[in-house]
Amino acid sequence: MTDVSHARTVERTEMTGHPDAMEMRARYDRVLGGKDVMFVDAPVFLAGLYVAVSPWVVGFTAGQPDLMINNLIVGLALAVLALGFTTAPERMYGLSWAICAIGAWLVISPWIVGDSPDGGVILSNVIVGGVVFLLGLASVAAAAKARGAMKTTD
Repeated sequence: MTDVSHARTVERTEMTGHPDAMEMRARYDRVLGGKDVMFVDAPVFLAGLYVAVSPWVVGFTAGQPDLMINNLIVGLALAVLALGFTTAPERMYGLSWAICAIGAWLVISPWIVGDSPDGGVILSNVIVGGVVFLLGLASVAAAAKARGAMKTTD
């Protein structure tokens, strides 16, 4: 059997001596620095999907048609935002506060858009709105951390 451990050592030594190694490492760190927000993206995406289907899950499609449309649109917008944070986090950092705003809107929307909503509708929207707001705060914190890391590397 051939001993390849020597080949690995030679390969690593040659790479560390590469003239662009430091630049590649800095670029790699910058790209991965934006991935902190990705830990928030999946829960935001799932929350968006829940908000979009919540009228049918909670059962307020017939009694609250305006709130049903509101939740469908807001849920899909939240899911699209989460997908944007996943695909291009460095370009979406400025929209981190939008998640907080959507969470706050979900909390108050049953009374603004709804017509005498029942307890299930209110409870569903308030709980998921609070969760979305907290996820938005986590996204803002991750974006601020990543921006600070980018400023120190530049």
